[in-house]
Amino acid sequence: MKRIYWLVLVVVTLGGVMTVSDSYAQASNRRRVIQMSGIVLGEDSTSGVPGVHIYVPKAGRGTTTNPVGFFSMPVLVGDSVVISAVGYVRQYKIIPNYPEEFMTIVIELSTDNTFLREVTIVPFPTEEVFKQAVLALNVPMDNGIDKRNLNAELMALMMRTTPMDGNLNYRYYMDQYNQSIQDRSQVRTNPFLNPFNWARFFRDLKQNKDKD
Repeated sequence: MKRIYWLVLVVVTLGGVMTVSDSYAQASNRRRVIQMSGIVLGEDSTSGVPGVHIYVPKAGRGTTTNPVGFFSMPVLVGDSVVISAVGYVRQYKIIPNYPEEFMTIVIELSTDNTFLREVTIVPFPTEEVFKQAVLALNVPMDNGIDKRNLNAELMALMMRTTPMDGNLNYRYYMDQYNQSIQDRSQVRTNPFLNPFNWARFFRDLKQNKDKD
């Protein structure tokens, strides 16, 4: 009888301890939700830094700042929030047990400057090797230009007979395209089909014959 009594007592005691532990665990897991809002500024920025990532890595949630640097996201008390952006030093913030349900902060980022060592680029291992290479060069003094090719008449002939290059082809295409857009709204007239032009032509032709 005593064995049964002690067995029941042990079971009840363990059940009570487990219930208290579960209650404590549930109470600790139920952290308060806080709506965190704020603006992210740079060292030389007065309107905010856009595109800054603000997230909680362990929870897998986050947001980014809008074009003026503003953000708003729900967080839990004790969350570790990461603030990162390209060109700025990454920051970490722990959400405190804020008494209110809304929290507003201002985050100022510092520029991430990376200073590289000075590098001197030389094509030759030593100065003596460089001097020998310069002395061994056979550089023509006339720059390889035949002055006969600079004749004015020859240059003018080349300009008249050389086909259009890429720049001229592009300008010609754009002119044709703009003209086609104008032709959509109004019909292009042909001066040879205008009777007034023909009348003016015959009048001028007659006047020229009278002068002769």
